[in-house]
Amino acid sequence: MNSTMLQHTAQDRYAENFVRNFIVVVFGIIINSVNGVFVFTFFRSSIFYNDPRYILYIHLVMNDMLMVFQTVILFVMAYAWSNVPLPFCIILLIIASTTHKNIPLTLAGMAIERYIAICKPLHHPRICTVRRTYILISLIWGIGVIPALADFFLFLIVFPLSVLSKGTLCNSATVYSSPYHDVMSKFLLGLYTSAVWLILVFTYYKVMVTARKANTDKSSAKKAQSTILLHGLQLMLCMLSYITPVLDRIYAPLLPYEQKKFVFSNYILTNMMPRLLSPLIYGIRDKKFYKHMKGHFKCRLLIVKVEATKR
Repeated sequence: MNSTMLQHTAQDRYAENFVRNFIVVVFGIIINSVNGVFVFTFFRSSIFYNDPRYILYIHLVMNDMLMVFQTVILFVMAYAWSNVPLPFCIILLIIASTTHKNIPLTLAGMAIERYIAICKPLHHPRICTVRRTYILISLIWGIGVIPALADFFLFLIVFPLSVLSKGTLCNSATVYSSPYHDVMSKFLLGLYTSAVWLILVFTYYKVMVTARKANTDKSSAKKAQSTILLHGLQLMLCMLSYITPVLDRIYAPLLPYEQKKFVFSNYILTNMMPRLLSPLIYGIRDKKFYKHMKGHFKCRLLIVKVEATKR
């Protein structure tokens, strides 16, 4: 009887883990497929190539796609591969951490670009060139990788090099388990978020003041304010992933029997959904981008219909 019960328990646990992995993989495919539509539209429309605003936006979308791909791999590996070689795991964690930090940094870059466009329109073509936009993107990646490299170098200092020859469960909490990592993670997280919020608050305040003082046209002021609110919403959605560990620590112990379900639901809501909503809201709201996206897919549907009639 006991062996039968244990067998059923193991089967239930396997089925539950399979369902979770299946849901995450399906979510990842849907999110990257939707975001892939925006990437396709960008590269099919040369009008966007010389606009820093859209270059930064598509960088945000592609970064989100890479981040989703990485998080799905790490999530599935947590169930399917419990003994990952440590060097390979660290590489995955560095990429995941960098793409995660790139999101608020890119939003800050987009805010600065909008600030220059609205508050200093005469200087915008000279300051916000395509070349400088790509330099900014390189700088974003350079700053974004710093916390991941700091974790790695601290790991090399704290633990003996022989650890690198072993396998491990691949997640940051397991690999970077020293108290020093916890302190440094909190410090860098506070530093990054504070800097990004300061940039956003400053630029959005300046944009609002300029939009109201520029002329008496209420529609332009409302458009500027709605853009401000949209960027704020995007940042809030992106910042949800930062509070995932906090929510897990606070609420998971209160629900010991539902802990795994809570952690999984929390992961979907705070890590996966924002990656879909943030680019989707921005891309569809932008009239120029939406117009080209709609035009491309109308053209594709027309071609499909013509080919179908020929058959």
